[in-house]
Amino acid sequence: MALGRSSPPAPEIRSPELDGAEDTDVEEKFDDAFDIPHKNASHDRLRRWRAAFLFKEAGEKDLREAYTGIKLETASRSFPIELEKLTALNRDHDSVLLQEVGGSLVSTTLFVQVKGLSDLLKSNLEKGISLNADDLLQRRGIFGANTYPRKKRKSILRFIFEACKDLTLIILMVAAAISLTLGMTTEGADEGWYDGGSIFLAVFLVILVTAISDYRQSLQFRHLNEEKQNIQVEVVRGGKRCGTSIFDLVVGDVVPLKIGDQVPADGVLISGHSLAIDESSMTGESKTVHKDKKEPFLMSGCKVADGYGSMLVTGVGTNTEWGQLMANLSEDNGEETPLQVRLNGVATFIGMVGLTVAGAVLVVLWIRYFTGHTKDPDGTTQFVAGTTRAKKGFMGAIRILTIAVTIVVVAVPEGLPLAVTLTLAYSMRKMMRDKALVRRLSSCETMGSATTICSDKTGTLTLNKMTVVQAYFGGTMLDPCDDIRAVSCGATELLIEGIAQNTTGTIFVPEDGGDAELSGSPTEKAILSWGLKFFHFEQIGMDFNDARSKSQILHVFPFNSEKKRGGVAVQSDAGVHVHWKGAAELVLSSCKSWLALDGSVQPMSAEKYNECKKSIEDMATSSLRCVAFAYCPCEIERIPKEDIADWKLPEDDLTLLCIVGIKDPCRPGVKSAVQLCTNAGVKVRMVTGDNIETAKAIALECGILDANGAFVEPFVIEGKVFREMSEAARGDIVDKITVMGRSSPNDKLLLVQALKRKGHVVAVTGDGTNDAPALHEADIGLSMGISGTEVAKESSDIIILDDNFTSVVKVVRWGRSVYANIQKFIQFQLTVNVAALVINVVAAVSSGDVPLNAVELLWVNLIMDTLGALALATEPPTDNLMKRQPVGRRHAIYQIAILLIFDFSGRSILRLQNDSREDAEKTQNTFIFNTFVFCQIFNEFNARKPEERNVFKGITKNHLFMGIIAITTVFQILIIEFLGKFFKTVRLNWRLWLVSVAIGIISWPLAYLGKFIPVPVRPLQDYFKPTCWRRASRRDEEESGQS
Repeated sequence: MALGRSSPPAPEIRSPELDGAEDTDVEEKFDDAFDIPHKNASHDRLRRWRAAFLFKEAGEKDLREAYTGIKLETASRSFPIELEKLTALNRDHDSVLLQEVGGSLVSTTLFVQVKGLSDLLKSNLEKGISLNADDLLQRRGIFGANTYPRKKRKSILRFIFEACKDLTLIILMVAAAISLTLGMTTEGADEGWYDGGSIFLAVFLVILVTAISDYRQSLQFRHLNEEKQNIQVEVVRGGKRCGTSIFDLVVGDVVPLKIGDQVPADGVLISGHSLAIDESSMTGESKTVHKDKKEPFLMSGCKVADGYGSMLVTGVGTNTEWGQLMANLSEDNGEETPLQVRLNGVATFIGMVGLTVAGAVLVVLWIRYFTGHTKDPDGTTQFVAGTTRAKKGFMGAIRILTIAVTIVVVAVPEGLPLAVTLTLAYSMRKMMRDKALVRRLSSCETMGSATTICSDKTGTLTLNKMTVVQAYFGGTMLDPCDDIRAVSCGATELLIEGIAQNTTGTIFVPEDGGDAELSGSPTEKAILSWGLKFFHFEQIGMDFNDARSKSQILHVFPFNSEKKRGGVAVQSDAGVHVHWKGAAELVLSSCKSWLALDGSVQPMSAEKYNECKKSIEDMATSSLRCVAFAYCPCEIERIPKEDIADWKLPEDDLTLLCIVGIKDPCRPGVKSAVQLCTNAGVKVRMVTGDNIETAKAIALECGILDANGAFVEPFVIEGKVFREMSEAARGDIVDKITVMGRSSPNDKLLLVQALKRKGHVVAVTGDGTNDAPALHEADIGLSMGISGTEVAKESSDIIILDDNFTSVVKVVRWGRSVYANIQKFIQFQLTVNVAALVINVVAAVSSGDVPLNAVELLWVNLIMDTLGALALATEPPTDNLMKRQPVGRRHAIYQIAILLIFDFSGRSILRLQNDSREDAEKTQNTFIFNTFVFCQIFNEFNARKPEERNVFKGITKNHLFMGIIAITTVFQILIIEFLGKFFKTVRLNWRLWLVSVAIGIISWPLAYLGKFIPVPVRPLQDYFKPTCWRRASRRDEEESGQS
């Protein structure tokens, strides 16, 4: 083949691995002209041939470098193509450059061009690259890895700096600095630093614990982000399809693509059938692009919208546009969930109340101080106008300001958002162990409120391990299903052709003669396995590759979830056949004839049609998925010469070949999981594309349908019937629907919309690309991690990693656990808040002093906020969460009463009359502080299980809770016994220690008795609302009850 004079031909660059594997219509092989005869070649002749060969190679070298820019020095070292050339090819999408690099400027055949490129990359378009680890490592070293540099994570120092920005802590540090300065100047460096230094130390401790907690959560979220991005893809290596991480792809890999997949790297199309790519993520244009020889380039990050095909990877990692884009994007872990937003509002409100109280305390204490009503423990007046020095008076005012600011610190529940974050992070980490990967934080909360779950059947309620167990062929039920001795050779060949060509699965037979390895969807693998078995029964042996090589695929109609079928047109020596495979009753309705066992085509009479339909119904009633095979001959004249991609395959005048029944057993534990949901008020509905009879049988087996219940509409309904109803009619029956069979993805979307209009919180499971709208529309979208497509996963909130319905139920429990843990923390925190505020306010107004000083309040704040959040936010869920009752909050009243009694009458109660006033007051305040802390420690046990009477159940399994209780207790002992100078406390004798602990323990029986008090159906605040509000609220309750 030759170009014009101005354009000499591009030479072919050959790969030693593929010699002899070229198509005969490509280019003339110059090597044949220089073959050296083996017989009696003289030395002189060999010398002349060698000179001629070197001359030829030199000429080809110049031509190669002229056309491709490839330096053969590089080729001799590794691969005969440079990374810059590949990058330019990926970036510019230049077809001319592809022809040049592929070494074929003349040929317009895409396969020829990609074949030349694969030779340069030392890859094989059918077998891929080798499985050799050194080869993979070399490719990563030369062409890069399929990863991109991550943003540097924030250091612990950054989190400490951010924690220091808290306004109340800043005010405390300023007050501590002033106190430290004045104290050291008035009392000397040895004694004067205690007050200010203690506050500094306490503030630093709060900052450090908060920063460490935030840092740990950021690491957890980063790990979860990496899990989300670690997509599993299929590659062909060593002639075998195998799964691998998207991060392990290398240049030269051959990647099969199917509908719903994400394009894992930049590449060039090898072959495709109706392959359409959604490039909106890269180009911003919403229309899909059909890939063929005119548009062969594929961009990483795009989604396969339709069809299937295969690609040659030419660019990975940051050498792709997607990689560069991802490298420049920062990971956003700052997502605020609805619960966090609401609780931030609550925290702000409580903080404003605390600020108001603290302001009132500040004014009262300053007035009492400057008017001479505040006295020292020895009875002397602290400030006397005209007598007290300014420095001492200023110190007293600063001390009062410190107390007021500390009250604000205690009042502001900064631990509330922290508790939500901790609970969500803990739940996300534990849900990973329960096979659920959370993609959106808000779904953790929403799942706890779910009222209905619309579940798929295949793979979710069933094992997705399919086997052909029945076969109806030529009017006869085969027994066993792989015994085809009665079937003629002609009919067998037609079925072989339909099985081998109308599939997206493959069969790999190891060279060592081991068992065949099948790939593809579970349905495809079941049919291919059936084909292998019954052909082996006849001792014929089905050679999958040989069967495919006997005919050529002309056009493919990929399986469509709307039409429930897929077709292929193939041409062989026998002519053109169009094969169809899909839902049995739908394929049967298109058949006008059937193939007899002897290979003759018989007309489809009404009697025969009913017989076939009865066979389908019998299989479906036995919980079998029914698939039919049919075909029709097609005249070559009817095939379009051009634009064959737009050809609509004939689908009306078909000949029935075979009907098979495929068994997919129910998952173990599904029935009990469904029952658990039902008891919890969560209705489980099955939405499947399978036959309605199959759906009913599986629903009965799973416990979704009751054996004594109604099996008629609208409880069991076909998608088509539901689809054709008006919106109002759908709304009337949607609550009753339990099973929907033969549903399309649009039917599922309509069901979700109807349920949401009725006020339901809807969770939906899905795995296909067409499930994306329903997953997106649902309150919680649950995609399948094994069978789910990347499009479905992108549209979902949570990925169920094992495709198991029991994991969906665990997600519901975890969702309820989030709310339960937050409720526990709020109960605990409000108890401490109210008690601390009331004690200090009452004492300040009545006596001009407070029993709990700034450092003590900061320690209580640390227990209450950070450590309390850690202890209570990490309780694992239990089945009781599905039926728990709300509990009131009564512990704060007990604490306030006890501590105020000791504040006003503690000297006599504790028998301190014989001590000096100063010592007695220090002992009394230390005792109040100690008792207050132990009340919180024991109250944490009550807060663990507000819905249960036994608060100790499972306590030994929560090691974090036990550790925090132990740490808090040990530190409290150290504070009282050894850190008195810092906390302004004195040591307590063993009797006062016992009384402190005993008062704290009393909260246990009080909480136990409190749980017997019935909770009113109507909240107390409803009685104080205007009448019109109460009527509207009652009307809403009645409507929701009816629904």
